[in-house]
Amino acid sequence: MTLDPQAKALLDGLAADASAPKLYNLPPEAAREFYKSLGSVADLQAVPIGKVEDVSIPGPGGEIPLRIYTPVAAGGGSPALVFFHGGGWVIGDLDTHDALCRTLANESGARVIAVHYRLAPEHPYPAALEDCYAAVKWVEANASKLDIDANRIAVGGDSAGGHLAATVSLRAKSEKSPHIAFQMLIYPVTDVPGRTGSYKSFAEGYFLELPTMEWFFKAYAAGQDENDPLLVPLKAPSLAGLPQAYVVTAGFDVLRDEGRAYAEALKAAGVETEYVNYDGMIHGFFNLQAVLDVSREAVKTAAIALREALA
Repeated sequence: MTLDPQAKALLDGLAADASAPKLYNLPPEAAREFYKSLGSVADLQAVPIGKVEDVSIPGPGGEIPLRIYTPVAAGGGSPALVFFHGGGWVIGDLDTHDALCRTLANESGARVIAVHYRLAPEHPYPAALEDCYAAVKWVEANASKLDIDANRIAVGGDSAGGHLAATVSLRAKSEKSPHIAFQMLIYPVTDVPGRTGSYKSFAEGYFLELPTMEWFFKAYAAGQDENDPLLVPLKAPSLAGLPQAYVVTAGFDVLRDEGRAYAEALKAAGVETEYVNYDGMIHGFFNLQAVLDVSREAVKTAAIALREALA
């Protein structure tokens, strides 16, 4: 397994920048601003799309901001992807994942509804999960108004957002509502940091580092029970009956092994699951479309999987 040359060049550039801070050494607000600045140079900008609308909906802890992306080709009663942004439950927002959501909408033909859930440490577990679950319930309840087919609603996200897509699916199964047709899990967090071989292999120098993941998880989990499957999905006693899944991992990512383990557990439980590992990639590569050729290909491939699953 060889690191992709473009990914290596990006990592070399970050390593050479002595001024680049470690996220875990920053206050949350400063970490959020630094993350935004990375996206401004590494991701696509101003991707054309049919329509973008910002709305707010009522949530368990106050208003939840949503951004609705409608591709040019969207027809009536189109499928939908409710998308949860990554960022370790601490950083990230609607803007940091704007290009990704636009591309997913354009390439899949689905409306994409991005959710800006409450962030830790100000709002620890289960705040983010509650907001994401409420958003999917709202989308289903307002499907006609949104011109969405209520039987073709998917959830998805990257990293912590992939974790939230997985845990929303688990909660929806438990509560028998809302109906979720598909889950797109992009290098999802499914276990406690540091437990797998990929953490040992890629603990430092590969964009997402072990100390950063420990900082993220501590901020979100806030000492809650690590056997709770809505916090650690691999602890779920059964994954049977969950929606069809598309799971992506990156070869040089601390989260690789737990993403693969979750895909294998889904398959073992009888859930139709497609697992794709991009051998030469690093964590976060879906948000690096401006600098990584493989990123653009991977996002399109994921969008096609979404389109076909919801056809």
